[in-house]
This record gives sequence, C-alpha cells and structure tokens, in this order.
Amino acid sequence: MENSNNNNKEIKLIAIDMDGTLLNNRHEISEENRQAIKEAEEKGIHVVISTGRTRLTCDDLVKSLSLRSYLITVNGSEIWDEEGTLVERQLLDHTFIEHMYNLKQKYNTVCWAASVGNVWREQFPDDFSAHEWMKFGFDIKDDQVRETILNELKQNASLEISNSSPTNLEINASGVNKARAIEKVCDRLGITMNNVMAMGDSLNDLAMIKEAGIGVAMGNAQPFVKECADWVTKSNLEDGVAVAIRKWAL
Repeated sequence: MENSNNNNKEIKLIAIDMDGTLLNNRHEISEENRQAIKEAEEKGIHVVISTGRTRLTCDDLVKSLSLRSYLITVNGSEIWDEEGTLVERQLLDHTFIEHMYNLKQKYNTVCWAASVGNVWREQFPDDFSAHEWMKFGFDIKDDQVRETILNELKQNASLEISNSSPTNLEINASGVNKARAIEKVCDRLGITMNNVMAMGDSLNDLAMIKEAGIGVAMGNAQPFVKECADWVTKSNLEDGVAVAIRKWAL
C-alpha cells in the first residue's frame, strides 16, 4: 500500500537491517546499495545500520561503508555513537540464557548466543553467570518444535521474542528492539520517528518498520512484515535498499 502522506515526510534518518536486507545471499553489500547510501549521507541524512549482529560479526561490513553515524547492534541491545563509543547496552539475565540453553539440549536444536565480546555457537561456557549476555538465538527447522519452544518462552514477560529468518527465534531482554534503539538515537539527534525510513525483512525489523515515518519491507521479507509496511521494495538480491532510498529519500 502506498500512502500519499508518505510523499511529504522529510527523511532525516535511514535505518537499515543487514541480513536479508542490505546484504545479498553472499553477505556482501552491492555497489548500487553503497552508492545510494553515500548519496544519502552527502545529502545530510543519518544512515544507521540496525542489525541483530554483534560488533564482532558486523564491524568489517559496517566499516566498509565509512558511515558517520550511529550503529545499532544485537537487535537494539547496543547503541554506538559516531565515534564508535558505546552509548547504551541492555543485558539479558544469565538465568534465562541457561534456561534457553537447556531447551536447546532438550529439543536438540541449533543455537547461538551473544555475550559482551563473544558469540557462542555450539560450545557454551560452564558458568553462565561469568558472562554478560545480550541475546539468545534458536534455529529450528521443525515447525512443531519451534512452536513448542516459542510458547514456553512467551510465558516469560522478561523476554522480547522476534526472528531474523522464518526458522529461527531471537530472544532479547524485554523492551529491547530496533524501534526503541532508533527512537533513542532520534532523541539524541533532535528528530522524531516521523523523520525515519526503516527497512528490513524479518520480525526483528517489525517494530522499526511499523513506527518509522516510512516503513519499507524488502521484496524477500516475511509475509507479515510486508503486510505491516508502508511500501515493499525489491529484494535484497535486486538492490532493494538502493531502490527505496532513491524513491523516498533522495
């Protein structure tokens, strides 16, 4: 759906998800996307990468864009300023991480977790309390098992549950999402969510897509994300980010 009100919104900040959005399936940023981002920056627009990844797994790609802006990582758990200094970090209690790790063992799923300074995959620490945790992720191909784990996690009001692909679950501390983080960045910049264009493909992008002045879903986005967006761009393999930037911001 295209709302005529969108045409007169002044975009001052563009929030862009990485996997399935800015990156192609080889985890690269296309030349076309780079160029559009550069033009937006030259126009004075803040380009904020907003990702589920940690600094460890996104830094090289983000640095390659030479942005002069904020960075949002781990689904909004961390906000970094233009100098790369940590502005805020929201942690997830280690007892929840331990509980989710036990679920992973019980149902034999693939999992990963982000702690400060590390990404854990199959090897987890003996003492969960010795680390500061931000996120836990499950990848579950079996729909029934995914549903069972999701329903159990939903009982806990201290958890924020989303996904970054149709087969996974991503769990952060309650109230942590990309929209809240972008809102905080907007406050610091003296702009509002109405000045934001946000784009993504998964449920961990949903809050920012719904709350931004212009919410853009990728052509390859999950169906529910498309339903909630103001506009659907081309896929991440067809420079959908550049297409949206050129349409709404340049």
